[in-house]
Amino acid sequence: MTIENISQAKVAGGWHKQYTHTSSSLNCNMRFAIFLPANASESNPVPVLYWLSGLTCTDENFMQKAGAFKKAAELGIAIVAMDTSPRGEDVADDAEGAYDFGLGAGFYLNATQAPWNRHYHMYDYVTKELPSLIEEHFPVSDKKSISGHSMGGHGAITIGLKNQDMYQSISAFSPIASPINCPWGQKALGLYLGDNKEAWLEYDSSELLKKGSKLPILVDQGEADGFLEEQLKPEYLLSSAEKSGTDIEVRMQPGYDHSYFFISTFIDEHLEFHASHLNK
Repeated sequence: MTIENISQAKVAGGWHKQYTHTSSSLNCNMRFAIFLPANASESNPVPVLYWLSGLTCTDENFMQKAGAFKKAAELGIAIVAMDTSPRGEDVADDAEGAYDFGLGAGFYLNATQAPWNRHYHMYDYVTKELPSLIEEHFPVSDKKSISGHSMGGHGAITIGLKNQDMYQSISAFSPIASPINCPWGQKALGLYLGDNKEAWLEYDSSELLKKGSKLPILVDQGEADGFLEEQLKPEYLLSSAEKSGTDIEVRMQPGYDHSYFFISTFIDEHLEFHASHLNK
């Protein structure tokens, strides 16, 4: 698999680099970014935190706004952030250009319905293609954790729960906790997966959590988040964790909203959480 470096900048003693490549999973060109701490080398491969961003975002939102590099460098963790959907002129988009579906809104699933099933296989991209590419081209180990925000928080929890032997830990900021029970999720799952609601359950964090988790999970949610009651619904996660006896920490943070101001406030704690499991 070939990749092309399109930008790079030294930061926190390491490097932030952007790459493009042709994705076999998504049938289009994709872009991702990686932060490599200074101690990463062929003789010292470092673990990786995969970050999944939310609706409308690209790889740049987290890398430019989260303020994660100093702590990641201190902990010796690489960070990989990818785009939130396939892109390109021939990639299907919402007919009305809505922000919550189509381009920028891949929901980290494998679409089964036309025309979305031609390109929208973000689940395969995150769990198979991208890790293989990262481990082939960069000085990283096969130890990885996963985190994300909003739609990406949904992606991080569902992917982590469905691949518990692949990751060491899971965290999320403001995740869409139960897509089957909110407008964003119902629209996306219905169009990407069709009317069979049994298929929807495989991409619902709260439903998957009912089966339990051996992985540690940390969630931060702002109490002043404008999407909290209608779209995010963290109470579903708590209820599922109680039913399955899963140890999950959901921290409600007074005064914080849905923005990267919120993420940047607590990202160091999430990195320390993941490092404690990646470095075991």
